[in-house]
Amino acid sequence: MKVAQKVAIVTGGGGGIGGAIADRLADQGAKVLVADLDPNAAAAVADGINARHPGSAVAEGADVADADQIRRVIERAETEFGPVDLYFANAGIAGAPGLDADDAGWDLAIDVNVRAHIRAARQLVPKWIERGEGYFVSTASAAGLLTQIGSATYAVTKHAAIAFSEWLSVTYGDNGVRVSCLCPMGVETKLMRSGENSGDPLGVAATRAVVSAGDVLQPEQVAEIVLDAVDRETFLILPHESVLTMYRQKGSDYDRWLRGMRRYQSSLLEHA
Repeated sequence: MKVAQKVAIVTGGGGGIGGAIADRLADQGAKVLVADLDPNAAAAVADGINARHPGSAVAEGADVADADQIRRVIERAETEFGPVDLYFANAGIAGAPGLDADDAGWDLAIDVNVRAHIRAARQLVPKWIERGEGYFVSTASAAGLLTQIGSATYAVTKHAAIAFSEWLSVTYGDNGVRVSCLCPMGVETKLMRSGENSGDPLGVAATRAVVSAGDVLQPEQVAEIVLDAVDRETFLILPHESVLTMYRQKGSDYDRWLRGMRRYQSSLLEHA
């Protein structure tokens, strides 16, 4: 899909990967609604876009895990720019390390990292089927393919986000609904650093695992890769090519992979 003249919504767009994707979309000629839980952060990204491309972006403060607020975001985009062509479900949260997350923490992680995607798709996919075209881009994580040392809520919900993206593509791909799933490893964002700032040995190990596993990319690098994948309509977006190798190793011998992950975790905890 060529994004020029298209209308896009980017959630979690107030910075990091989401902000970089919003910038890149506008640079390629799209109209963008930047949504974020922090309205000031969303406004700052939209203002930066409009300084370069006047009238190309609007901002909306919203909890995009809430179906009513998703509806409001979509309606705002439609009012400002027209029917929504692309939805980047990028908002995400980490979670407490180990088994420390209580039921409320699990509910929040599931809401933000999974149900937010489902609730957006419910509202957008029927319209896209009628129009014969639409694009849903889910930001998951390499943790969804490989798992995450540290946070169970993050590992489990990112697995689920990938599963939903797969299902969406299988179910509606022949009806004009394109789907891509972004699974990066280390990207220099607040979320990546949340583990090492937690003070918990497992949290520190989680960040070290990501940092030591490969290059830590800048959000702008990831955004460029994402937009190239959208142009080619590639489902699995892997900014770190080594993730595919590790994923294949995992699938070829699950028990060996689990033993290796336990050894890797032990080595990280020794220095936490």
